[in-house]
Amino acid sequence: MPLTTSWLIVLGVVVLALAYVAYNYFRIKKMPEGTPDMIELSGIIRSGAQTFLKTEYKSIAVVVGVVAVIFTLFVEKTAGITFLMGALMSSIVCVLGMQSATYANVRTSNKARESLSIGETVKVALCGGSISGLAVQGFGMLGLLAVLLCFGGVKHDAESTGLIAGLTCNPYVMRISTYSLGCSIVAMFNRVAGGNYTKAADISSDILGKLRHDLPEDDSRIPNTIADFIGDNVNDIAGNCSDLLESFVATMSASIMIAVTLYQTHGGKVADTTFDATILFPIILAGCGLVGCLIGLGLANIKKMGDNPSRELDLSTWISAGCTVIFGGVASYVIFNNIPLYEDFKLGWASPWVSSIMGIVAGIAIGIITEYYTSTDHKPTQKLAEMCTEGEAFVVTKGDAVGSRSVLLPVFVIVVALIISGVLGGSYGIAISALGMLAFVGATVSIDAFGPIADNAGGLAEACHLDHDVRKITDKLDAVGNTTAAIGKGFAIGSAAFATVSLIMAYVGNYTTVGEPLSLNFASFFVVAGGILGGALVEYFCAILTDNTIDAAKIMADVGDKQMTQEVLDGKAKPDYNMMIEMAAKEAIHRMVLPSVLALLIPIVGGLILGVEFVGGILVGATIVAIPRAIFMGNSGGAFDNAKKYIEQGMLEGHGKGSPAHKASVTGDTIGDTRKDVVGVALDIFIKLMSTVANTIAPIIRNFKLFG
Repeated sequence: MPLTTSWLIVLGVVVLALAYVAYNYFRIKKMPEGTPDMIELSGIIRSGAQTFLKTEYKSIAVVVGVVAVIFTLFVEKTAGITFLMGALMSSIVCVLGMQSATYANVRTSNKARESLSIGETVKVALCGGSISGLAVQGFGMLGLLAVLLCFGGVKHDAESTGLIAGLTCNPYVMRISTYSLGCSIVAMFNRVAGGNYTKAADISSDILGKLRHDLPEDDSRIPNTIADFIGDNVNDIAGNCSDLLESFVATMSASIMIAVTLYQTHGGKVADTTFDATILFPIILAGCGLVGCLIGLGLANIKKMGDNPSRELDLSTWISAGCTVIFGGVASYVIFNNIPLYEDFKLGWASPWVSSIMGIVAGIAIGIITEYYTSTDHKPTQKLAEMCTEGEAFVVTKGDAVGSRSVLLPVFVIVVALIISGVLGGSYGIAISALGMLAFVGATVSIDAFGPIADNAGGLAEACHLDHDVRKITDKLDAVGNTTAAIGKGFAIGSAAFATVSLIMAYVGNYTTVGEPLSLNFASFFVVAGGILGGALVEYFCAILTDNTIDAAKIMADVGDKQMTQEVLDGKAKPDYNMMIEMAAKEAIHRMVLPSVLALLIPIVGGLILGVEFVGGILVGATIVAIPRAIFMGNSGGAFDNAKKYIEQGMLEGHGKGSPAHKASVTGDTIGDTRKDVVGVALDIFIKLMSTVANTIAPIIRNFKLFG
């Protein structure tokens, strides 16, 4: 079957998925919102989130526009267009995901109020989450298919230049790379700004409510509370959508770029049918995963759910993953059977399929490990909660130990999956393994988005003083949501590791002379020096984000405290929510530029001064340091958060809300907030963005460096 026909079939699947997204979106909107107080507060949340994104995108648009012009003039004539397409797809997903979440949160709370049924309430939250998840996969594929169909697919022997510069490159590879880069830049801005916004609001709200005034969480008398609700949407929904879309697109792009490199290193000795097959399979595998997500999420939408939310959510993930495995096996057989294959394909037609399974298994395994270390149902978090009775120092020390201990197994899983994929399928196998992990990203993002929707629903129930029975339901969903969010962060970090390795391999291929074997010489002092610098840059990046968040939280806490007059505390007046919302947005946008631009400029400056090997070293060093660091940040933060909730649920006998143990757990949660929702989630984009930039500029810097 011709490539174009196959891509059109996948496009039909994408259109079907986006139609289902539209159906769920309008279905959510038709549901009742609840009491007048619920309608009012949800409207404020929605308006504030929209205002933040509008303000943020004014800054993003300037950067994206400038970069697009530079690509068109100096790199490749159409690269600016594909770069804009990537930025546009990522932006659409952010806005759609955030908008749907701000509709779903209040309707989830109202469903709990009307039905007092956990199962019915779960379905509403998951329906809202599925809009985000399927949009991530659908729009990511839509943009890439548009690039392939509108610009003639992929060829391995073409050359082109920019409108002004005479630097040659493969225009087909460059278009795919710049499409991925457009997604990456938007993801970086969203994660950095969204993380600062949500955690500055969250931490300042906790300081005012739990430490300074001894008020319940999400109490409407705290002026920072509504900004906190908004932050759940702009970071955990919009930021997460752009993050996972970027990973998904990056793995598809890396697979295609490695397919081009693989053909070139064999000097054209392999048939064109083999080249076409390696180009086609990543798109087909992603389409198979999308079908699996539609089945898994569709069944969850129509079946009667019980009172165990975790089991219902896990079932959707398992169905989606299982369908991806089955359909991917059929696709691998149809595409690779009866054609000549590379010698790297040790299992013949099954090599790409088995490689994709390794990625899927690794993703699920990382999720299970993350759940063990962060869930209130398991000993690490329970032991951490028990340590809260000994004070803050013990809490922090124990939490750090939990985070450090949690690093080894996920990294081991990643290493094993990479080695097996590489042995069975070579560099192409590693890229397909990365794509396998993300092939059913629609389901994983849907489950992840369930968390902030449930969190907001619980906050609305508290702020609007709904019955205790309603709050019990939303609290249960919130606890499950915390775990799904932690699993989602672990999944995002694991996928980033796979995606970055694939991008590094593609980068080496992009600067290697056609016909020569790929190599990055670690005996070269340029590579070693770059590696050391890359590791240090990760630590510096962590410091910038942490400082930014804590500084903003301190400012917001002090300003909010001044609003908490006796009249407000007595419930006779309302605080100025809008002032705190605007302050959170201003601080976040002001502080997002430096870390975002840092990731963009490092490969460019390093490459122009010291060449491709130095940049390769930076990428490897940053990846080696960032992956365990991000896992530590995510899991220690998740454990801190759930240890606090474990105490708040009365699970630690004699130590409930307001006790010294609870206050010690709040300290741990405050530390963990920045770790899991700001630093940990931004690190994976940091290394992916640098790797994507390096791929884009490799044709430019391979013959150019000032020194050496």
